[in-house]
Amino acid sequence: MTHFLPSADPVATAARGLALAHPGLVEVHRDPLFLRTRSSAPGRTVALVSGGGSGHEPLHTGLLGPGGLDAVCPGEVFASPHNRQIHAACTAVAKDGGVLLIVKNYTGDVINFGIAAERLRHDGVPVATVLVDDDLATDGTATGRRGTAATVVLEKLLGARADQGAGLDELAELGGRIVARSRSLAVAARAQTSPATGEPAFALDPGTLEYGVGIHGERGTGTIGRLPVDELVERMTDDLLAALPAGRERVLAVVNGLGATTGLELHAIGSLLHDALTARGAEPLAIVPGTFTAALDMAGFSLTLTRMEPEWVGLWTAPAGTPLVLPSRTLAADSAGAAVVRTAAEPEQDGPAAPSGGAVLDRFSEAVSGFRDDLTALDQLVGDGDFGDNLLGGVRRAVSRNGARGGGMEALARAFLDDVGGTSGPLFGLLFQRLSTVSWPDDGAPDAGSAAEAASAGLAAVQRVGGAEVGDSTLVDALAPAADALGAAARDGADAPFTAAAEAAARGAAGTADLAPRRGRASYVGERAMGVPDPGALGVALLFTALADVYEPEAATGLPDLRRIAAR
Repeated sequence: MTHFLPSADPVATAARGLALAHPGLVEVHRDPLFLRTRSSAPGRTVALVSGGGSGHEPLHTGLLGPGGLDAVCPGEVFASPHNRQIHAACTAVAKDGGVLLIVKNYTGDVINFGIAAERLRHDGVPVATVLVDDDLATDGTATGRRGTAATVVLEKLLGARADQGAGLDELAELGGRIVARSRSLAVAARAQTSPATGEPAFALDPGTLEYGVGIHGERGTGTIGRLPVDELVERMTDDLLAALPAGRERVLAVVNGLGATTGLELHAIGSLLHDALTARGAEPLAIVPGTFTAALDMAGFSLTLTRMEPEWVGLWTAPAGTPLVLPSRTLAADSAGAAVVRTAAEPEQDGPAAPSGGAVLDRFSEAVSGFRDDLTALDQLVGDGDFGDNLLGGVRRAVSRNGARGGGMEALARAFLDDVGGTSGPLFGLLFQRLSTVSWPDDGAPDAGSAAEAASAGLAAVQRVGGAEVGDSTLVDALAPAADALGAAARDGADAPFTAAAEAAARGAAGTADLAPRRGRASYVGERAMGVPDPGALGVALLFTALADVYEPEAATGLPDLRRIAAR
């Protein structure tokens, strides 16, 4: 969020920070404010100048330098630069062949760059303009399409061609063709934070997305229900391809974050976009994910498609010396096989299949599904908040695998050992692995003695790897008393050994709220974790409660209320 902008001269301060980060490349002029490159290709005869409101970084300033722009004029946040800035910047960097202005189609930008162009002509400087109007959402409006993320593609291609010595008229004509063959579309799940109020600039109802937002935080052309991201990408791809000029040329695809969208999300969207394009017969030249044209900290992304003419490919891949390094490598013609993810084959197991244990797995899955939000809330207090999702994800993987050799408990072991990361996931996998040596019939009771031995072996494995002891406020505080109670009940021939184990696990889980954690992520917050039951210990209690529910349903009705423990 935009909570850390300095109160005085934030744009000028940020410009100086960029120059400090790239010494010898970027030079800042304060009055009027503009940035210029200190290095230029010797063959360049025309200067490229662009700019616009701040808050879109790395747009414009990131493309400053060899292979990019000669000067950039930053306005205030979401506000056009003044014509005085533009005129001064152009005068400072103008070359013998003149100046090409790259202007996004916003009223303030168009007016101020237009006035600067008139002043330059009056001064005898040759000048031409390329107007970027790629935003599909505003097609057909009175002011025309807005200029958005296709600006990055344009500045990269024109920068490379300018370095090759192209003249003003050629660059202006090339820029017009690039814009005509480019379209963008953006979507947001949350508005940007207003620097003035510290609040989102607009509100969205839960479960909705703003479709067709602008890079200045303008609301979209409509609000749609939140779709699965693959369906959303397909919808946007269809809209963009329908608006592009027809042709068989390969498509450059930019996946642009609007400020608060993570790299993980952008790369995933890039993968989905690749598949959506190829499924529609459009061959991707490159998939380019990253934050290139932000809207402060808006949670959203835009897709830009450019139908590339063959001679533009070399311009895209040409080296540049700008602060922003664009991923300019292209996909092979067989892009579907260019990044193959190979999946290891499931190992075959020898020996007879154990009884399914499906009833236990189903009951445990039901319990974890019901407790997912509680476990997440607890883990957010003492950890990173992922335990509920990790535990439920592992259980769901096991459910999808159940019916294979080894049955439900084996499916849990394999799912948690092979596919669930983090700390608790693999430790649960060790417990399930030991428990999978026991027969868990669906139509009878397991041998309590064997189950007790397996639980003790699981406890020993967890402690060897994790190092936790009873009293450290971890899953061990529930597992150790459960294993002890199960063993004692088995030796005594008790009628409900699994209920005894579940009751001990529940008491152990509840007791972790009174312990200062000494292991795991909760130990990082120390005393602040006091009063919060350990989520992993509750996971163990859920497992033993599931066993009691399946094999001793009448006795299990008197077990402690785990939800009450979670809400402590």
